[in-house]
Amino acid sequence: MKSGSLLGILLLLVGCGEDVGNSENIRRWFIDATDGSTLTIPPGKFEFDRSLVLRANNIVIVGAGQGRTVLSFRGQRQGAEGILLTGNGIRIEGLAVEDTVGDAIKINQSRDVVIRDVRVEWTRGSHTDNGAYGIYPVQCENVLIEESTAIGASDAGIYVGQSRRIIVRNSLARHNVAGIEIENSTDADVYGNHVVENTGGILVFDLPNLPVQGGRRTRVFDNKVEANNTPNFAPPGNTVAGVPAGTGIMISANDDIEVFGNHVTDNDTANMLVVSYLITGNRPTDENYDPYPERIHIHDNVFEEGGVAPDSDPLKRLVDATEKPVPDIVWDGYARGDENPQICIDGNGTADFVNLGAPRGFVASFDLEPHQCTLDSLAAVDLAELSGK
Repeated sequence: MKSGSLLGILLLLVGCGEDVGNSENIRRWFIDATDGSTLTIPPGKFEFDRSLVLRANNIVIVGAGQGRTVLSFRGQRQGAEGILLTGNGIRIEGLAVEDTVGDAIKINQSRDVVIRDVRVEWTRGSHTDNGAYGIYPVQCENVLIEESTAIGASDAGIYVGQSRRIIVRNSLARHNVAGIEIENSTDADVYGNHVVENTGGILVFDLPNLPVQGGRRTRVFDNKVEANNTPNFAPPGNTVAGVPAGTGIMISANDDIEVFGNHVTDNDTANMLVVSYLITGNRPTDENYDPYPERIHIHDNVFEEGGVAPDSDPLKRLVDATEKPVPDIVWDGYARGDENPQICIDGNGTADFVNLGAPRGFVASFDLEPHQCTLDSLAAVDLAELSGK
């Protein structure tokens, strides 16, 4: 048989979704795949020296499990990501992506995205030179991330940004700067996750000067958020470089947030922070940006053993003045004029609270009474149409 005919048969099999058993064939699949293509990767470790990039719809990439099928980019010489995908109807399942130069798996401007049983990891541990993002959908709609693992990202392990209708559930984030981050996004559910030994556990941010703004309606519930005390190893200048080590859950400049049913423990700066963008000391130059957190409902959580060694000058001064740990729930005190920001706190057992009074020279108040209120529960995000894919 002529070699050209053999190659043609091989490419035909790849296009039909047959197993691809070596790195070169996997790379060729990314080059040749079209709408509706499926890639099935057997157990093994596959080495790549450049990014795997694909723009197509209804793509399925399936391995034998996040502990059995490993795509290694330890020798990467080209490309800003490990895997970069754009298209509607993307499913990645049952594989690991290790040691990319930049982001591990980036999915851009896509709809109906499922990432299931996927591990992204930088195997040397927490290091500034690790890639920024692990699992990284941005400007997407309908995103389901479940039963996945992110380890060692120098920005965020699991990050969804500038997106709509998101579920992140039943996943593990460990040894990242930010464990799980929802940024400038609308309608997100983050639940059932174990977020441990990051710099900051779960972050819900809204930032200025981005194409999509006005993040709102995120529910953070039934997560275990513990011992997120890893020293911040983000490169200088990154937004998350300002996240204090020892942060459990942090809400920044986002609206309509519900935090409930979480077990948040042993986070040395504070178990729960609610802050304005203004706490950074920077004044936003984007006239359309809203820097204030509003309508934040924190209820029925368990907070334990936090705030014993804060990585924040105002909180260090608070500990020195009170000779007590930082309270479980911290609000910086910034609000829009005389408007009530509705930072509502109820049903959290023995959890204590402080309004840092940042706009008034950090004159703190420990009075919880103005915040003993409730807000209507947010609606669940329903992505049932993706769960069976």
